[in-house]
Amino acid sequence: MYAAERQQWLLDRTRDRGRVDVAAVADELDVTPETIRRDLGTLERQGLVRRVHGGAIPSDLLDFEPGVGQRDTQAGAEKERIVKAAVAELRTATTLLLDAGTTTARLATALPRERDFTIVTNSLPIASSLAGRPNVHLRLLGGRVRGTTLATVDEWATGVLAGLTVDIAFLGTNGFSAERGLTTPDPDEGATKRAMIHAARRAIVLADAGKFRADQFVRFGTLDQIDTLITDTGLAEADAASLEAAGPKVVRA
Repeated sequence: MYAAERQQWLLDRTRDRGRVDVAAVADELDVTPETIRRDLGTLERQGLVRRVHGGAIPSDLLDFEPGVGQRDTQAGAEKERIVKAAVAELRTATTLLLDAGTTTARLATALPRERDFTIVTNSLPIASSLAGRPNVHLRLLGGRVRGTTLATVDEWATGVLAGLTVDIAFLGTNGFSAERGLTTPDPDEGATKRAMIHAARRAIVLADAGKFRADQFVRFGTLDQIDTLITDTGLAEADAASLEAAGPKVVRA
């Protein structure tokens, strides 16, 4: 395969699947990872892809946010490990904020059933999954519902959050990096996440390694504003160390 053919193949694969992994496609095409990195660098200079940790995403993904169903199919095994580590962080917490997101939704279903929780969420799917749990005292934030994430946002949500104090806020993010902090595509959702951080005694971010350096439009928090970042082993130890130097404990599940 000539370089131009390989680059077109990489571009098509990235657009079709939402991202490519350097190691996986190098093995599939029987070339070295360095060759794939050079090809992705060429595509990035042309504005066709955006390099992220371990691979690349389409450049227009910075302006396109996949829906809940699509995101829930991505990095499933990694999210399960992240959730298990998140449960271990509960300790004696009884009041929780659960941000909208597919990983936080998995956490909601994994919460212990033998103890009582007061849970506040801005996620319609999370509220639906917890509504019948006898050990959960559930509060759903109001506001405009974003169709993409099924989250309630805007001042109806942030106004209530300003008056709350909870033990832990578990948050999702679309991107994280030492340079840009925690980012998301939508300003209203960013404002709601920011209010959640301020409402919590401890703020814990759950994010798979594919979101490392996938910086988005709106920064809703800096790394020194959160206590813990739980990700997966796809994040290199050196990158985890650079993140920890910016503030939070980093758990690679």
